Amino acid sequence: MAPSKEPHQIVVIGAGVGGLTAAALLAAAGLDVTVLEAHVYPGGCAGAFFHQGYRFDAGATLAGGFYPGGPMDRVAQAAGIHAWPARPDELAMLVHLPGGETVARWGDERRHAEHRRAFGPQADRFWRWQERTADALWRLALRTPPWPPHSGCETLQLAGAGLGWLAERFPNHLQPGLFADTLRPVAHHLRDLPDALRLFVDGQLLIAAQTTSGRANALYGASALDLPRRGIVHLAGGMGAIAETLAQAVRNNGGQVRYRQEVTRIEIQQSRPVAVHTRRGERYPADLVIANLPPWNIAPLLGDDLPPTLRTLPPQPTDGWGAFMAYVGVDAAAVPPDTPLHHQVIVREPMGEGNTLFLSLSPAWDEGRAPAGRRALTISTHTSLKPWWRLRQSDPARYEQRKQHDLARLLRHAERALPHLRDAADLVMPGTPVTFQRFTRRAWGWVGGFPQTSLFRTWRPQLAPNLWMVGDSIFPGQSTAAVALGGLRVARAILASLGAAPQRQTVAAPHPHSSPANS
Repeated sequence: MAPSKEPHQIVVIGAGVGGLTAAALLAAAGLDVTVLEAHVYPGGCAGAFFHQGYRFDAGATLAGGFYPGGPMDRVAQAAGIHAWPARPDELAMLVHLPGGETVARWGDERRHAEHRRAFGPQADRFWRWQERTADALWRLALRTPPWPPHSGCETLQLAGAGLGWLAERFPNHLQPGLFADTLRPVAHHLRDLPDALRLFVDGQLLIAAQTTSGRANALYGASALDLPRRGIVHLAGGMGAIAETLAQAVRNNGGQVRYRQEVTRIEIQQSRPVAVHTRRGERYPADLVIANLPPWNIAPLLGDDLPPTLRTLPPQPTDGWGAFMAYVGVDAAAVPPDTPLHHQVIVREPMGEGNTLFLSLSPAWDEGRAPAGRRALTISTHTSLKPWWRLRQSDPARYEQRKQHDLARLLRHAERALPHLRDAADLVMPGTPVTFQRFTRRAWGWVGGFPQTSLFRTWRPQLAPNLWMVGDSIFPGQSTAAVALGGLRVARAILASLGAAPQRQTVAAPHPHSSPANS
């Protein structure tokens, strides 16, 4: 059904997964939608770039949520995407623990035996809690609830769609635990369990929740740990294929995606956006603006017209992470045929800063990712932002020294997963948070969103009248599946405010691993 009011001109700033999802749905409903992207390709932190015949994942390398009824399936149905260029894999990754032990993260029933082998039968209670809680939270997230609510109407909607639904679907004896977990960390459920399990969980949470078990909210943490069970995929062309598919959906639905259009200002009149200006001197009229940007990127675009939510924003993120990256071209002969495509290496504590790293190899079947006989490899580790910027501004020579030092350490530790990596590499490019800001335009190179320490940490998506935010700063947080859900939620909220309905309706389907009792 087309909107009941005159079509609005909607400008989406940033061709990330969240912004493109919202744009595709709004264009499908008949609205005038233009996406402006500063770079030459879509995806942002989940994009892919070319260099010397390689196609590297820029940041994110692990894709999930494509199962029937899952986030990416719902987005596809709503946006008119017939198929994603994805191949499923039951082995999400291989985790290398400090003592040399490895733990395979299976998505199918093999996970139970693997958990008992690695951590003993006493760890079963933790995994039972994790899976039961994740089922509850993902079911709620798939309903795209208005969280956190910013009006009395949304509070009532949340109560009806969320808490009431949980009470209906889950037995009374489970409800007290679910509600208690809103205020306690994952560590509560690791008490008196092997330290190896806690270390393993901490490493996995750092990837998926940006913090470890002592601080990660139990509900968020349980959901974040569920990625392998929800199923991962490998995408032809790398992670950028998600954004490229969404960008094509925007065009197919009548919208526009314009590259090399860095936005410099959102023009505000009477507290509402009226236009968006770009560095090339172009002005795009806009009745409604969606910023697929972190808050630190949005604030400078508004100048003196900051809404109340942005007026108290600190100059720099006070927590969260940057990424130190290595983009590596590898001799394919040095990669055994049965090598998993994703690895996490946990060297020691504290986590991050080269003590934990994540490796992702391009599939052998994806020949467009590397020159003949080579494979593309992305390695990353969490790193603090401030030291890099301090060195870059005050001592460029020491900045370069640290970059080379951290690169050498990263490659050395990566050989736990890929022996003889350094001998097999013909291309090695390091990247710091400074690099990340330059290429992704994210202020300070801040990536991954807010650490998921509280259900109340995320931002409300509506910043001001007709000004919205999508991306990893709003519920349900980081990961391509999560930001896609956030984009879906924002599009539906906008359509509801215009008295419109999506042209394509989504039919829910059960999770492939869910039991009949929870379906």
